[in-house]
Amino acid sequence: MFADTPSGSVPLAERLRPATLDEVVGQAHLLGEGKPLRLAFASGRLHSMILWGPPGVGKTTLARLMAEAFEADFIALSAVFSGVKDIREAVQRAQMARERGRHTILFVDEVHRFNKAQQDAFLPFVEQGLLTFIGATTENPSFEVNAALLSRAAVYVLKSLDEAELKVLFERARSTADAALAIDDAARDRLIGFADGDGRRLIGLVEQLVVAAQTAGVNPVSAEFVDQALSRNLRRFDKGGDAFYDQISAMHKSVRGSDPDAALYWLCRMLDGGADPRYIGRRLVRMASEDIGLADPRALEMTLQACAAYERLGSPEGELMLAQATVFLACAAKSNAVYTAYKAVRRFIAEDGSRPVPMHLRNAPTKLMKSMGHGEGYRYAHDEAEGYAAGERYLPDGVDATHWYQPTDRGMEARIREKLDSLRALDQRAAKRPRG
Repeated sequence: MFADTPSGSVPLAERLRPATLDEVVGQAHLLGEGKPLRLAFASGRLHSMILWGPPGVGKTTLARLMAEAFEADFIALSAVFSGVKDIREAVQRAQMARERGRHTILFVDEVHRFNKAQQDAFLPFVEQGLLTFIGATTENPSFEVNAALLSRAAVYVLKSLDEAELKVLFERARSTADAALAIDDAARDRLIGFADGDGRRLIGLVEQLVVAAQTAGVNPVSAEFVDQALSRNLRRFDKGGDAFYDQISAMHKSVRGSDPDAALYWLCRMLDGGADPRYIGRRLVRMASEDIGLADPRALEMTLQACAAYERLGSPEGELMLAQATVFLACAAKSNAVYTAYKAVRRFIAEDGSRPVPMHLRNAPTKLMKSMGHGEGYRYAHDEAEGYAAGERYLPDGVDATHWYQPTDRGMEARIREKLDSLRALDQRAAKRPRG
């Protein structure tokens, strides 16, 4: 049920917070009859979970409802402001609750902001059953949550509210904030568009609009009044969840596909949506290495310079440097040869044993090490013809000569390919010479 006596001191979003599952707007794929979270509530058995979805779709509300349904103590932490000390205090409170015969739900908002040590701090207590962990995140938990914690929690994906759901929420917000205030359909649709699937944002906009209308003595409210009253809040944004990662993925694929216009489009979409330019800069650095590599080494240099320039100038001036780097990456010669070789070597090492360093490659800074044969037989490449010790081996004994790195014939890598082919020809000639 909703509060019967709204108070101006209580935010509208809090007054509208659902008290039962049936009052929750949206998430029918999880809360409908026979759906996973509905069954979880009905089962009578608590389990740890991660609620992954964009802002303002009910993650905190669901956690609170679960605590009420299971008559459990509810401890809420924000990963932005909390640390290991707060987790320890939560554990102590949970132990005290257990002594009273009550279970404890530990809700961690924005859990993706906890580092590994902080996540590890409460993992043992989740395993022991002292705490049931519910994490809320706008970021992909596969990337941001420890594998150990992720394996012990069910992941439920929440969706942005659609237009029909936002209309239901709008009417609840309007009637609770000021039932006498009329808001025409065009104004309502304007607000719903600005909310962009975020229920909490919609409630906040309604609350601001009601105050503005009451102050100005306006009734009914038109779309034009909405534009005037909320001019600073018209910008849509989408900082988290699937949409954000879909957009960065689209930008990355546009760069890889050598389409500078599409790459710029997705860059500007993310910047307009409130994405952190520093994050975009880091992704550009990654693209420079993963998709361009040695085909054009200037790509890495330019992206690092763009990141540094942004740090110096900030927004909006520094965003132009990110745009310049984006266009350069899209237009540059492409190669994933280094990335492919890196992954191949990592796989080989993971499956292979820990092979010793060959004796001739070992360091020999002392007489004892030299007497043990360290460095014996090593050939100093600078003293050899063409500055190359043809036929020398640098891999561990027992590892066949393997050309993991296969440069392409694009950009600067074409010259690297010619160089390596030439050196390998020297190796082959050296192998045919009689040992003497």
